[in-house]
Amino acid sequence: MKIAVLTDSTAYIPEDIMKKHNIYMIPLNVVIEGRSYKEEVDLSWPDYYEKVKELKELPTTSQPSFGEFLTMYEKLAESYDAVISVHLSSGISGTFSSSVSAGEMAENIKVYPFDSEISCMIQGFYAIEASELAEQGMEPEEILQHLEALKKRTRAYFMVDDLAHLQRGGRLSGAQAFIGGLLQIKPVLHFVDKLIVPFEKIRTRKKALNRIYDLFAEDAGKGIPIRAVAFHANREEEADEMIKELQSKYPHVEFYKSYFGAVIGTHLGEGSLGLGWQLKE
Repeated sequence: MKIAVLTDSTAYIPEDIMKKHNIYMIPLNVVIEGRSYKEEVDLSWPDYYEKVKELKELPTTSQPSFGEFLTMYEKLAESYDAVISVHLSSGISGTFSSSVSAGEMAENIKVYPFDSEISCMIQGFYAIEASELAEQGMEPEEILQHLEALKKRTRAYFMVDDLAHLQRGGRLSGAQAFIGGLLQIKPVLHFVDKLIVPFEKIRTRKKALNRIYDLFAEDAGKGIPIRAVAFHANREEEADEMIKELQSKYPHVEFYKSYFGAVIGTHLGEGSLGLGWQLKE
């Protein structure tokens, strides 16, 4: 069986890695001052952060349409028998649901939707893993089982400069815990049950970053193989520093650098930083 791997643009997989693993992508949309852009196609992350600097109102975002998914699957059907379709958490977007609906209608190809229950390059790790397993000859059902098991070995923590973006966008669960202290804290956030929730309430950016390092050390210190990524919202130098510092301590870890692109950046805001990782078997 010839298997394709598809993900959406919020995986933010670097282009060279997409090509290496032959991963296909369907874009989400960001609307800026009435104009709709397909992220990673019409709008790169540097261009996005430049555009939003002068905006008085936050952009809005939208998922790929049912028709766009169906067109993508029908195109893939010309060359493949099946597609593993990896998408951002269904708790913060309807993208996965659209994938499921279109997959049921697609002809001449079997669609296997996968809810990563997360986003950004950690979502991308699932797509990379699916591609590697498909290349090894694993069947789609086996690949999905492997990806589901991998969720238990997946971690991601991030911090934002301003929780207002997440609040206004309705993407932050449990925000009540921070009412009255939004301006004074730099909370560490993570995904739980498909939603973004507070992990710990921390007072400074430096302490929040150090806490994320400590969480990473709990796993990296075991010496087992790990795939990790530093992601940033227009703070590329800080992401480089994160990788440099951690790589010197944990040479057995395979590090990647990624970013919060237009869609996720709209909800997190510029200045956000994060670290995610998956423990290999």
